[in-house]
Amino acid sequence: MWWDPSPSLSVLFINTCKQDSKDIDQKMKFGKEMRTQMVEEWRDAHVNYNLLKSILKDLLHFRESVKPPPPRFRRTVSLYRSFSGLSNRYTHHRHQDSSLHQDNDRVILVNHVQQDGMEEYETELLMSSDEGAEYEKVFFKRLDLEFNKVNLFYKTKVEEMMSEAASLDKQMETLISMRIIVEKPSYGSDKRPNNSDYFSTKFASSKDALGDVSNSGNYHMDVTIEDAKSGEITQNPDSILVRPKKYNRRALSEKWNGLVIEKVPIENFKKVEINITPETPHSTIKAFLMDPKNKDLHLTRQGLKKTEKLLRRAFIEFHLKLLILKNYRALNLLAFSKIMKKYDKIAERHVSRSYLVMVDRSYLGSFEEVIRLLERVEATFIKHFANSNRAKGMRALRLQAKKENYKITFSLGFFTGCVLALLMALSILIHARKILNNHGGAQYMENIFPLYSMFGFIILHMLMYAANLYFWRCFRVNYPFIFGFKQGSELGYREVLLLSNGLTVLSLASVVSNLYMKMNPETKDYQALTELIPLGLFIFILLLLSCPLNIVFRSSRFFLLRSVWRCISAPLYKVSLVDFFLMDQLTSQVQAIRTLEYYICYYDGSGDFRHRKNSCSSSEVYTSFFFILGVIPYWGRFVQCLRRLYEEKDSMQGYNALKYFSTIIAVVTRTAFTLQKQMSWMVMAQLSSAIATIISTYWDIVIDWGLLQRHSRNRWLRDRLLIPHKSIYFGAMALNIILRFAWLQSVLDFKIPRIHGKALVAIVAYLEILRRGLWNFFRLENEHLNNVGKYRAFKSVPLPFQYDDEGVDDKDDS
Repeated sequence: MWWDPSPSLSVLFINTCKQDSKDIDQKMKFGKEMRTQMVEEWRDAHVNYNLLKSILKDLLHFRESVKPPPPRFRRTVSLYRSFSGLSNRYTHHRHQDSSLHQDNDRVILVNHVQQDGMEEYETELLMSSDEGAEYEKVFFKRLDLEFNKVNLFYKTKVEEMMSEAASLDKQMETLISMRIIVEKPSYGSDKRPNNSDYFSTKFASSKDALGDVSNSGNYHMDVTIEDAKSGEITQNPDSILVRPKKYNRRALSEKWNGLVIEKVPIENFKKVEINITPETPHSTIKAFLMDPKNKDLHLTRQGLKKTEKLLRRAFIEFHLKLLILKNYRALNLLAFSKIMKKYDKIAERHVSRSYLVMVDRSYLGSFEEVIRLLERVEATFIKHFANSNRAKGMRALRLQAKKENYKITFSLGFFTGCVLALLMALSILIHARKILNNHGGAQYMENIFPLYSMFGFIILHMLMYAANLYFWRCFRVNYPFIFGFKQGSELGYREVLLLSNGLTVLSLASVVSNLYMKMNPETKDYQALTELIPLGLFIFILLLLSCPLNIVFRSSRFFLLRSVWRCISAPLYKVSLVDFFLMDQLTSQVQAIRTLEYYICYYDGSGDFRHRKNSCSSSEVYTSFFFILGVIPYWGRFVQCLRRLYEEKDSMQGYNALKYFSTIIAVVTRTAFTLQKQMSWMVMAQLSSAIATIISTYWDIVIDWGLLQRHSRNRWLRDRLLIPHKSIYFGAMALNIILRFAWLQSVLDFKIPRIHGKALVAIVAYLEILRRGLWNFFRLENEHLNNVGKYRAFKSVPLPFQYDDEGVDDKDDS
């Protein structure tokens, strides 16, 4: 028997009543605790606990205003009388209980009514002539509205879960059949079933495929084919019966792992098509060239593996939905018990028990099919996707809480100290040797500084990402779920700060060591080994990033590499939120991408690194790639938008593509003006950049951030906000506009005294990275609150099989 971990409502009420009010005040208020535990997508569907509490506060203030002051002297019952037997405690409580029921009958009456085919509950206050009855009527009217809202929402969601369970049931039947056919391809014939064949097995259940499932057995379908009557092996391909070797005859007439296997002719089966979204360049091109209506089920081990992977993900996400719905029910039941306890205390009545009895008997309080469905989902997943290993299956199903590692904190502090020491040493070295004031300083800034500035771009972006992670965590933005990180493997802000500080230590140490190198007075060249330090550091980072050993957060490194590859291969992959989010980050790293070309030119092309000289800017090949590399990130976002426009038929993706196309034109004209310094290019650069900046700024604030909504509850912002201080949103909008116009430096070509041109270009790039970090927080906040990217309400997985009788694809947006 499965034990229900959620206690009944009456028990919850009795336990909460026994708590002392002083202890409650010392803990977190339930209203705040409820806000932290509720799911953001269902925030409006929860009981409005704070509103009900505010009504009770009004009632309390009224009662305090009309209540006479307490007497100055009050005689207390002596200790002797309390234990003298004159006052029988048992008799007192017995009479109190009887009077409680009498008070319940006299105070409220809860009616069950039907309105527009929906069940609703109405509470009638019988003692309407008492003082403060108006406040109590308002309270119970609002309480009924909140309860009916929660009850209806819970019922709707339960029906959705049951419908999805039936769909998963049908998918599992087809998957098991597919396993049998793939592992035993010959049923009395010499040919493997091809795409035109139908399945030859029928799996049914006394309840459903997610019925009572035992935890024993193996999901690998080693089968024999027997005749239903004689038990001998049959060679009739038109009517077969399949069961595992290890099960005996008795299992054929009983529930077998939740499934009853029936004898069904092949011609009764309808055709099944596989519905796997193309996830490789080859499959995408093939699906684009071929007629999508001719996608048949390929009965191969590769197709079986893909379908198993999709169904496994679908079961994990379905299990998560059931857990969320179960917690939704428990949290709201607790909220009703808490608010009724407060009502009893303030109104000095005893009506909570009668109202909570009604709650217990309602759909919300009595229907516990979600808990039983959770059991069946877990048993089915363990049986068919974890090889009957319960520990392994539950690890995959349950959310793993990430543990804090104190080694990370210690290492972070150590590297932070090293960064401060190296910065101090670098400033002393520059001041003592007067590097910036001599000819060698200008040569260094022209040739060596761009090599190290790339590490600065990466480090600043990592610091901004760490800050985003910290504030997302503070405001409870569910970024691991939105980005699709593997459970327990996502990096926190401490880990990202550790990586950024480690890279900073390596970069500063490289800069300090490079500044100590002296030129040979006779040959006027530098040692080749010392001049290769920046290149060595760059190669070391690449090797560390692609290292297959399980060191330095391997899962996160490989996740980043896969995402980068999908961005480079756009639009050959289906666009996910991580893909376009990462590509947006790359649009702010254009200067770093161009530095990669400078590395190649300086060390292997037109550069003479021994004498710290280069002629890269005079090379036509270098100039051509300088244009191309500056456009690549924007082109990637452009084709990603076109891919989403083709798949989703969303006109907003077309407008977004036009926005990036305008940015491409602006980047090309600004780059041309930077290289040629002609008046015509300057005019074109100014005009195109102004148009692109206005469009991009509007898109940032209105579309990506969801702000500047004139008729919202928070004027010129949006209805739902995470940050309580509205001035922060207005400040972020103003700062975004200012930083968007940082391109004016490249067009107007203004100079700042005592700042080298290369340093000024780097400063503009740093400002763009800061703007991107600011954009990241509000973009993900809007995604968390409003799902603007349409990537999730809860993460759904497209199901692998499509049936002809359905008429539409059996899938959801992921």
